[in-house]
Amino acid sequence: MSSFSWLLLALPLLSGALMPLQAGVNGQLARHIDSVLTASLISFVVGTLALLFITLGQRDMPTSLAPFRGLNWWHWSGGLLGVLFVVSAAFAGPRIGALLFMALVLAGQMCAAVVLDHYGWAGFPQSSVTVGKVAGLVLIGAGVWLIRRG
Repeated sequence: MSSFSWLLLALPLLSGALMPLQAGVNGQLARHIDSVLTASLISFVVGTLALLFITLGQRDMPTSLAPFRGLNWWHWSGGLLGVLFVVSAAFAGPRIGALLFMALVLAGQMCAAVVLDHYGWAGFPQSSVTVGKVAGLVLIGAGVWLIRRG
């Protein structure tokens, strides 16, 4: 397996492993400043500044507005979807715990992923729903229930 293939596997694994840490950090920030929304804003401002510096350092900024002309309304929605995750993490994570929070996030991600793949939406390759995929979702749901039972 090439080093690029390993990166394709390692990067999502690392990102997933850091999600509960991000939820915890944002939850503690929200508790410290007594505002979930302000904590979420701080998280996005810091992330935006980091991306700005990296993008400028890579000299990867478009030189004209031409690439933006063909965008649809939904191309702009990624940031809004990120807001939902960060706000829900800062709000719910500290109240229900990292494990249950991430189990619910995983269950939501997997349910949405099955639909996105089945219809080939948002640029994903089309891959029909199968009995095995549904069984996997049922097992994830059972895992959430077991974690919740505690």
